[in-house]
Amino acid sequence: MLYGFHGRILHVDLTNNTLEVETPDEHFYRKYMGGSAIGLYYALKLIPKGADPLGPENVMVFAVGPMTGAPISGQSRLAVTAKSPLTGAIGDSQSGGYFPAELKFAGFDAIVVKGKADHPVYLWIHDGEAEIRDASHLWGKVTGEVEDLIKEELGEKKLQILQVGPAGEKGVRFAALINMANRANGRTGMGAVMGSKNLKAIVVKGSSKWRPKVADPKKLRELSKWGVEHLESSDSAGLALLGTAEIVVSQSKGGGLPTRNWESGYFEGAERISGERMYNEILKERDTCYGCIIRCKRVVEVKEGPYKVDPRYGGPEYETLATFGAYCGVDNLEAVAYANQICNMYGMDTISCGATIAWAMDCFERGLITTEDTGGIELRFGNADAMVKMTEMIARREGFGDILAEGSARAAQIIGRGTEERLATVKGQEMPAHMPHVKRSLGLIYAVNPFGADHQSSEHDPAYKAYPERMATLDLKDPVSRLVLNGEKVKFAVRTQWFYSAMDTVAVCQFVYGPAWQLYDSLQLVEALRAVTGWNVSLYELEEVGRRRLNMLRAFNAREGIGRDQDKLPKRFFKEALKGGKSDGIKLDEEELERAKDMYYAMNVWDVETGMPTRAALESVSLQWVADLLGL
Repeated sequence: MLYGFHGRILHVDLTNNTLEVETPDEHFYRKYMGGSAIGLYYALKLIPKGADPLGPENVMVFAVGPMTGAPISGQSRLAVTAKSPLTGAIGDSQSGGYFPAELKFAGFDAIVVKGKADHPVYLWIHDGEAEIRDASHLWGKVTGEVEDLIKEELGEKKLQILQVGPAGEKGVRFAALINMANRANGRTGMGAVMGSKNLKAIVVKGSSKWRPKVADPKKLRELSKWGVEHLESSDSAGLALLGTAEIVVSQSKGGGLPTRNWESGYFEGAERISGERMYNEILKERDTCYGCIIRCKRVVEVKEGPYKVDPRYGGPEYETLATFGAYCGVDNLEAVAYANQICNMYGMDTISCGATIAWAMDCFERGLITTEDTGGIELRFGNADAMVKMTEMIARREGFGDILAEGSARAAQIIGRGTEERLATVKGQEMPAHMPHVKRSLGLIYAVNPFGADHQSSEHDPAYKAYPERMATLDLKDPVSRLVLNGEKVKFAVRTQWFYSAMDTVAVCQFVYGPAWQLYDSLQLVEALRAVTGWNVSLYELEEVGRRRLNMLRAFNAREGIGRDQDKLPKRFFKEALKGGKSDGIKLDEEELERAKDMYYAMNVWDVETGMPTRAALESVSLQWVADLLGL
């Protein structure tokens, strides 16, 4: 018997308006496990080389994992995979909320969408059945309004909706997918892909009939109870109280909060946009994902002033506070919360949106962009009104916002005039708010990560020294400083990247499970996976699953000609020292990074010259078919 899964994957052909159900065997699920790796399996099989990311030939995969919907914290996660319109490389994005669990309860482990509908449609999935319905009346509407209209139309209040907002409809290259009107598959432009297919939403409604059976309910209950008992004494307790915003001030004090488009790691206004201030002044309540005890999600409300914020659109996370706040030199918490609301209403990635505006502000301050470009808007650091206005203009592709909607890297190509020298991007994607200047292995991962710089693809440097016992589980026993990038630190980057890759494949939350500070450690994740599936999974097998997914990501890029030449950080990081705060005077060493890349590729058994996967690497994780696909 297949535990944890249905053994049912829905295939949707929007061009031909057809639906089919595939029933993979247990071997398929044991090998690919779920989430991102299942998405990559179909991406490699179905997306042709050189496909236009916004063309009908691109394929989107929405996948959950074996633990999704199980009675334990941190399991309601959705992975979305497609070719990215922002980078031209593989696109990969995760989200939480209630949608992932509800998709599982509706009878499917994944949805594979190809083609393009000839008019706006939405997918309605319930009780193991699916149908394609007209969405012409929903096109152009913001997420909250669409939620209300669909629930009224279907006569169901307890359903979940994953949708593309107006930004995705208009092809904003960093458009996000939004569920619950406030949870986002934010990175890599998956909203633009879904919008290009005229697919407005995926609507799911589950029932008890379709809840997958768990192999060892008693063991799972024990693990769940352990989490409840140990939450307050764990480092996850801070997330429960202040959410991810708890680190705003500490990041700034440590010199690691990107400020004024990465000119500094210290923001003098950090306390004014901090988690503590949010908690004390505008927090309405703490929300959570399905079945999770941590409740890290912020819900804020602002009733007075120029930036009134509706709580249905949630509240800003750390990355959002950083990108719209410190990146832009803005210390107005209400303005940042309102920019977050705009992104959730229109469906945009807050990291890329805020960072793109910060890049434009930097260029404006240097005279590379003028009011003739911006339509009279003074895009200066600290100008909260300009930041909010430009967020709205990007969402609607109006005026200068139409150029910024391409993302900062493409915008720099359009504008020229030296603006490309101020970019803070990797593979064309804007960098998240953790600085490689003070976390050296993270800089390596930023450079080599297949879908652009990502802060959730490995463990951060300080964890090595802070959690030696847990690190030892991954054979990491010789902690070094966060400012060092030697062989041991590269090993730390590689081994934790494998584990994080596995978590994105099993589809669990990295705030709940992980190799360091999280509530459950790596061995407890193995225990939970065994309890759900009945498989005698080992930590080694879980790491192998992570390696398999990582090799598939690299293989997709290799087929597109993307290798070592694009595994790089912005040149300015090596030329310009940071100004102010604890990281004052620090800049990166290009030779050090190149040596680290050599070691990183070698540890993964990839070609050191090109960064491409080798046949030996692919065969070591049972991906002979991928090696054949690449002609290796």
